[in-house]
Formats: sequence, structure tokens, C-alpha cells
Amino acid sequence: MLCRSSIVRKCITRKLASTASIKPKLIDVLIVGGGPAGLTLASTLKSTPTLQSLSTVLVDAGDLMGKVAPFYDSPPEQFTNRVVSLTPPSKDFLETRAGVRLLEERIQPYDGMHVTDGCSNATLDMEKDSMAFMVEILNIQSSLLKRLDQMQLPTSSFQLLDNTKVANIEYSNPNDPHSWPLVTLENGEVYKTRLLVGADGFNSPVRKFSKIESRGWFYNRFGVVATMKLEYPPFKLRGWQRFLPTGPIAHLPLPDNNATLVWSTTEPLSRLLREITPEQFAGLVNAAFVLEDADMRYYYDQLEKNNISTEKLLEDIQFRTEQVYDSLESEDLIDEIYPPRVTEILGPSRARFPLKMFHADTYCSDRIALVGDAAHTTHPLAGQGLNMGQGDVEALVKALETASKRGLDVGSMLSLQPFWAERYPINNMLLGMTDKLHKIYGTDFGPVVALRSLGVNALNNISPIKNLITNLLSDSGK
Repeated sequence: MLCRSSIVRKCITRKLASTASIKPKLIDVLIVGGGPAGLTLASTLKSTPTLQSLSTVLVDAGDLMGKVAPFYDSPPEQFTNRVVSLTPPSKDFLETRAGVRLLEERIQPYDGMHVTDGCSNATLDMEKDSMAFMVEILNIQSSLLKRLDQMQLPTSSFQLLDNTKVANIEYSNPNDPHSWPLVTLENGEVYKTRLLVGADGFNSPVRKFSKIESRGWFYNRFGVVATMKLEYPPFKLRGWQRFLPTGPIAHLPLPDNNATLVWSTTEPLSRLLREITPEQFAGLVNAAFVLEDADMRYYYDQLEKNNISTEKLLEDIQFRTEQVYDSLESEDLIDEIYPPRVTEILGPSRARFPLKMFHADTYCSDRIALVGDAAHTTHPLAGQGLNMGQGDVEALVKALETASKRGLDVGSMLSLQPFWAERYPINNMLLGMTDKLHKIYGTDFGPVVALRSLGVNALNNISPIKNLITNLLSDSGK
């Protein structure tokens, strides 16, 4: 008796064999992946006079038109939990080059970051008007889909194929790695493309086909996200981040009294944070920005052993927090030093994801380009993942514009190399900076804590250097 996997393999083999005789459709650009990077590239290509004539197809396995596109015209009342920090250059590129109109009422600009150390009193207070914007990923995706729909492009110019997986990629001439890629979809369609773009995430099939190596590591840490209601709108529209020994916790504003959370921590603790009640989770978030690590470890232990009731936990957190507040010189300092209290975790918004850092050796080969997570993935502590992907798209479009104006083949290495040459050093610097921050703050070893605290406090008092770092984070990705 054949096992199910054998049957599936034979079915796919027969299907690929049957499509081998199908005449492929010739196109200029095939984009695999309908996330922010892939959709931004498609919209920008169709909005750029020198490139809009390139016949383009975007393929995505998800239900973009059924589940993502409706967000634009009928967004939910509550904010979703996939929220990113969009820098001003990234937002400007979306609006001016991709031609997008984002849902502004669901975007929150913020004016700096207040960063503290959970093992010392070291503080870095960065201030800049509209340093970045907190925006839901669905806002970005649905806005891009709306833009593509409003352009009313003929199918000869642009096609979006969602709910469609890539079944196979091969070179049209197996003996010539410079030949046009031949992409077979599970719906039986076959495309022969001048340029194949992988915007298909960390497990990119396009990158695997290209044989471009991606090197890095998993941190054995998880990020826990949640959408929160606050006691009152923030006194200061800023992001709050505290480096705990188990990982950083970031509390970032959304419109009105809403906020989003990213709590990076160990695998066991991430499971605990997902399993406890919403009320317990809200209490721990409030405690994490105020109390000492010893207090937090006590709460983790008691919750793990189920030795403490929700009422007792919240009472204890309230009591210890008030003690800290009472020790301040003035009540006015509370809103300067600590974020507003969380009163509610919205719906089933808690989720977790593994943290990692990987970087492709190159972003292109003949007829192939990689953008976004297909080329690099980073720890979320600096909030730069999406901006790096937007920067990739801008550089790729610029390279294709130059190639088009010079009459070059847009799929050739001669055309693509400027894109990779521009983006690799920028992304490599951001990846390295984020990785080093994670490692420096991932310990409570006394001498390391003392040195990093000395450095941060000195940095906080040297305005030119602090402003340089603030501008780097605000303008990064470009």
C-alpha cells in the first residue's frame, strides 16, 4: 500500500510532467510573495513611468483579495497585533513612489524612545518629532492592494494571483544558469520571466532555487506580541523599551488609548506569557517596566507553579509599584519615566514567534533578486525589519530604472548589481548593530552591566552622539 506522501509526490510529479508541454507565458517580472515588500515593488513598478511597461505578475499563497484587501474599506474596530515601526523615509516612499494612501486614522506617529536597563538605572532618552510611525501590516498591504486596483491595469500589464503556490522553478535551459527562469504554479500555469523576485520570506523558495546561501542563527528566544488598552492616552507620544535580563520589552503607542507590545524573552517564559490569563499578562506588563528583576522572577515562578491567584498577583504588583512611585521626587515624574498602565489585553491578540538573525550572501544572481525577509531577518528590538525591506525595494527600483534608461536587460547581473551593492552594507550594519545589542543586554553579569550602564549614561549626556543614533534609527532602512 502506498503511503499518502508517496501518492502526493507522484501526483505532483505527474502534474509537473503534464505542464512541461504547456507553452509558458512570457513576462518581464514575476514577484513571489504578497507581503509589504512584494506589494510595494509591484505598486512602484506600475507607478514609475520608465518601468510601468514591464509586464508583471505577483504570486502569493495567501488569500490577499479575500482576507487582506477588505481591511482598507472595512477595518476592524480593534487594532490587530501585527504592528511595525515605519520610518519617515519608508512612509514617504510608499506615498510618493508607490502612490499609496494609507489609513492615517490607524497610524500613530511617536516622538522618541525612552530606553531603560532592567539591571541598573541606565537611561537613554531619545527625542525627535515623528521619529517613526506605528502602523498595522494589514494597513500597508491593503493600501497597496487598493492602489493596484485603482490603477485598473490590464492583465497584459499586471496580474495578481493569490491563493496560488509555486510548484516548481527551473531554468528554461537547464544547462544555462543565465537563461530565463521557468516558474510553474500549482494551478498549472507556467511563466517564463526575465526577472524573478523573491519577496517570499525567510523560507524563500526563490532563494533556495538561486542557491544563494543565507547564514545566521536562531536566538532560542521568542517574541510575544499583544494589543493593549491603556488607562489613559500617553502623556508623551513615545516608545518605551526596557532591557530585562531575559530580553527587551517594548511598549509602543497606537491612536487614542491603544498600544502594542513586543516582549522578547526565553522559550519557557514565552509559553507562560501565552498561557496565563489576559489579566495576569496585563499585570506582568505593568510590572516589567517598573519593578526589579527579582520581583519579576518571583511572579514567573508563582505563576508557573500556579501558586498565586489573579487577585493576589495584581494586588502585589499594585502595592510594589506604588512603593516605587512614592520614592520619586515628584508625581509628575511618573509619566516621564514609565508608560501608562495597561488595563486590558484585547481579544486573542497574544501570539509568539521565534527570533532569529540571518543574512543572505548576496541579494541577486542572474535573473533573480531577493528583497525583505528573503534576504535578511533581524531581531525586532530596533524595529527595523520592515524598513530594511522597503529600502531594498527602493534600491531595486532605482537599479531597474537606470538599466531601463540605458537599454539594458533588467534581469542581468549588470542591471541588478547596483541594488545589491547599495543595500548589503546598510543592512549588514543594522543586522550587526541589533545582534550586538541583543548580546550585550542578554546578560545580568555584573561587570558587563556596569560597563554598558556607564556607556549608556554617558551617551545620554552627549547630545551630538545621541542625536546621531536617533537620526540613524529614524532614517534607517534607506
